[in-house]
Amino acid sequence: MSASASGTVCLANIGPREQRKRLMFGVAAFVVGIVLAALLILTGVNPLWRVLLFLPFAAAGSGYFQARDKT
Repeated sequence: MSASASGTVCLANIGPREQRKRLMFGVAAFVVGIVLAALLILTGVNPLWRVLLFLPFAAAGSGYFQARDKT
C-alpha cells in the first residue's frame, strides 16, 4: 500500500501474474515499434507513414504504466 499526497491509500487491483503479462505486452509492443521504425526508415518510405508508429508505442506505454502502477 502507498499513500498519495492527499492521504488516500492506493491498492493494487491486479496480481503479480497479471502485472507480468502487462509488462511483457508493453515490451513486445515496444520491440514491434522499434522494428517498424527501422523498416520505415531503411526502406525510404514517406516519413508521413511514421505517424502510425504512435500505435505500437502508445500500447507499449500503456502496458508498462499499467504494470508499474498495478492497475
